[in-house]
Amino acid sequence: MIAKLTGKIEYLKSNYAVVDVNNIGYKVYLSAYTFGKVAGMPEVSLFIHTYVREDTLALYGFLTPEELEMFELLISISGIGPKAGMGILSIATPKTIKTAILNEDPSILTKVSGIGKKTAERVILELRNKVADMTIGEKEEATIDSDAIEALLTMGYSVTEARDALKIVPLDIKDVGQRVKMALRNLGRK
Repeated sequence: MIAKLTGKIEYLKSNYAVVDVNNIGYKVYLSAYTFGKVAGMPEVSLFIHTYVREDTLALYGFLTPEELEMFELLISISGIGPKAGMGILSIATPKTIKTAILNEDPSILTKVSGIGKKTAERVILELRNKVADMTIGEKEEATIDSDAIEALLTMGYSVTEARDALKIVPLDIKDVGQRVKMALRNLGRK
């Protein structure tokens, strides 16, 4: 099994990168967040989940071990495949997902295409005890940002642009509307 790849980015497409490791190109699927982070990097180091099924062999790459761990927990649930797992990690950080699961809030999960309320509730039920033990870095943005990110996405900004703009907004501002306004100002300065 491949657990980590470090190499030169040869090619980027909307949901994957080809990473050249010693003249061998590996096609690695990325979440929108990870894609945005690696887009300008000449070389990358990714934690890999090797997904093997009878008709599929695919690599899924993540910048942090926490993202990888959350992905593996998500796809362990019946009804959540790699595509849905990547969709969830594209709209929310592992910390936000953990908080939503612990607070029994399915709203973040149901924002992903193909995940309904019942599936989201099953994810919460099955992962509640498992995510409680996860240690996730404190550098992740606050849970309140998931609604602000969704608002910015509907305005045409990418997940990475939205997250970067919201990182500058002080966390003591809790109102989603205010956070979006300040993020838009930050985006206007670029």
